[in-house]
Amino acid sequence: MKTLLCFCTSLLLSFTASAAEKPNILLIVADDLGWSDVGWHGGFGRTPVMDKLVKEGVELDQHYVQPVCTPTRTALMSGRYPGRFGPQAMAPSNLRAMPLGTVTLASALKSVGYNTHQSGKWHLGARPEWSPNHYGFDTSYGTLTGAADPWTHKYRKGSPYEDTWHRDGKLFHEEGNATELVAAEALKHIEAKKGPWFVYVPFHAVHTPVDAPEEYKKLYEGVTFHADPKKHESRLRMAAMVAQVDAKIGQFVAALDKTGQRENTLIIFTSDNGGIESLANNYVGKVPNSPFNSENDPLRGQKNTLYEGGTRVCAFASWPGTLKPQKYSRPMHAVDWFPTIAAVVGYKPDTDLQWDGISQWAGLSGAPVNLTADRMIYIAKKGERSLRLGDWKLIQHAKGAAELYNIAADPYEKRDLAASEAAKLEELRKRLEMEHARDNPTLPADLEGLPH
Repeated sequence: MKTLLCFCTSLLLSFTASAAEKPNILLIVADDLGWSDVGWHGGFGRTPVMDKLVKEGVELDQHYVQPVCTPTRTALMSGRYPGRFGPQAMAPSNLRAMPLGTVTLASALKSVGYNTHQSGKWHLGARPEWSPNHYGFDTSYGTLTGAADPWTHKYRKGSPYEDTWHRDGKLFHEEGNATELVAAEALKHIEAKKGPWFVYVPFHAVHTPVDAPEEYKKLYEGVTFHADPKKHESRLRMAAMVAQVDAKIGQFVAALDKTGQRENTLIIFTSDNGGIESLANNYVGKVPNSPFNSENDPLRGQKNTLYEGGTRVCAFASWPGTLKPQKYSRPMHAVDWFPTIAAVVGYKPDTDLQWDGISQWAGLSGAPVNLTADRMIYIAKKGERSLRLGDWKLIQHAKGAAELYNIAADPYEKRDLAASEAAKLEELRKRLEMEHARDNPTLPADLEGLPH
């Protein structure tokens, strides 16, 4: 009896310790991934790994972000809308997006015992003194700028930030494909099992310059993407890059399984904005232009627009044994991830961080939530802004023109109701202006005159 009691006590203590263990967090961000670039949306890209994670996890069906790169990354790291920090955070920029000392997702996790690592594209400040290491990351690797050639790793020709490949803020040269290198670095930290860990993997893919190693192009042998050879070749490079990202995520999942960490790891995947359908390559390297690139259909619009195709993106969350399979249709935004993860790990800030985001953990973990509750989502870009409130969405253009849509009834934004729903239009305009008034219109003084 005494032996049995000791065994049960030991088992209880073991269970308690296990239950109290903080989960690892793997946050993956694709760059410029379109709604119909992926398999689970019936797209052209072959994404068997992500398709499976979506099927077995939580598909985030109405996950919103900013329409371009820097603003979304600011929102993810701070839990705040980018305009709160100033105009430098409202558009793709090489300036410092957030003040040094800002409490970020990384620094918050670090304060509760996490090892924090970033591998990939930073785009929140292209100077070494603004590297991820100054924002809560123990280690960082990849590019400080918004993009780079996948082979040369260089930014735009003639830019003061042309050389941008770094480790912990120190520039260096390295051979190899950027996606492969970024994934290998992240994999190293996953396999080390030094948990709890936060590994942030903002891939450069599938941002221009669009290209991937030949092995990923061979996956589409026999497929004709377009009768025009140049457009076919362009879409083939894009499809290969999508498949490459999927394969790298497959390596992450395999490593988690092999090291016994899978059931204690929350995987979050999102794109930073919608895809861009055709574009030129302005980066240092030999990758051709992309006249036939991403696909956002059936959503309207693309990157750098406030329509759904620019701001509603491919996203999911996966945590076996904790998150049950579901399609989560409550509108959410990138700003929600900081408070959501804080709720999961038990982080409580010492001061009010003025989050615009709200924790989505209850709904994600299967608790009953009111999916039709009026969750307000504010998205702004230079000269334009939008507001999602419940089923309604307002787009306010620069010169006073406005569009109004009921997203539940018209998800593809084909019927502008601004003329027929005057009361609703006015209600949303007032709410939108209240949000806009909270933004900071002034560029920080120490950023004046610096190259963007």
